[in-house]
Amino acid sequence: MLMSSQASRYAHQLLDARANTRLLPLLSSSEPLSVDDAYDIARRVLDIRVAQGEQPIGRKIGFTVHKTWSQYGVTDDVRIPIWAHIYDSTVRFAEDNHGKQCLAGALQPRIEPEIVFKLRQTPSPDATIDELAECIEWMAHGFEIVACPFPNWEFTVADSIAAFGLHGTLIIGEPHVLSSATRHNLAQILAGASVSLSSSTDSTGTLRAAGFFNNEADSPLHALWHLHQLLKTQPQFAPLAAGEIITTGTWTDAYPIAAGQTWITAFSGVALPGLTVSFV
Repeated sequence: MLMSSQASRYAHQLLDARANTRLLPLLSSSEPLSVDDAYDIARRVLDIRVAQGEQPIGRKIGFTVHKTWSQYGVTDDVRIPIWAHIYDSTVRFAEDNHGKQCLAGALQPRIEPEIVFKLRQTPSPDATIDELAECIEWMAHGFEIVACPFPNWEFTVADSIAAFGLHGTLIIGEPHVLSSATRHNLAQILAGASVSLSSSTDSTGTLRAAGFFNNEADSPLHALWHLHQLLKTQPQFAPLAAGEIITTGTWTDAYPIAAGQTWITAFSGVALPGLTVSFV
């Protein structure tokens, strides 16, 4: 268990690395770092960011169950979804599903296509997956730009939790308010959906990946349910609440991005437009 002073020191080191675009050695390289330790660091990060004027407006979920873990630089045997706060300073909406994003200051940025929810009401503590779906106001497509302060994108799961869940920026497309029928069938709708991810540096695009879920238990809605369950075991953090924006994990591998590239998505099986974002 980390001493409080050490957790605060790690939090300041991580925030300084982010502010100055500087890589850090793994926190776990100097002493053992458990998942509980990492969330203690995350709590101190939250307090510091709020004191500096940032406002948490939701959460990101990472390492959802459908990922191929070996491709993400994870060096330990922990295989659990994680979460982190997202802030008013790190979330933006893409007008007409087109956007431009500056990568200055982003540490080893990569792109992840995700489904984003906004909660219209606070879930009950024992909400089922179906009841969680009834709490969703809208659904949108988003690009999460993840960033890693550790060399070569290698880390333990605990390191990634402490490092803001690797969250950099969330770019959200046009929100679609869910009808009662869509909320009722959301798990099945998402289980049958897929997304394609392409990139280009000129007028020619290259298909980079296609992502989909195999069943209802491997989906954004299931990721939301897992987060809701996990927060019940973490009294140092507030539970999910009405108004929060939740981004639910990538549908593909996380691909390195660079200035001069444009990345494009298209969906099938779900009534969401794709996103087109150019990086400078």
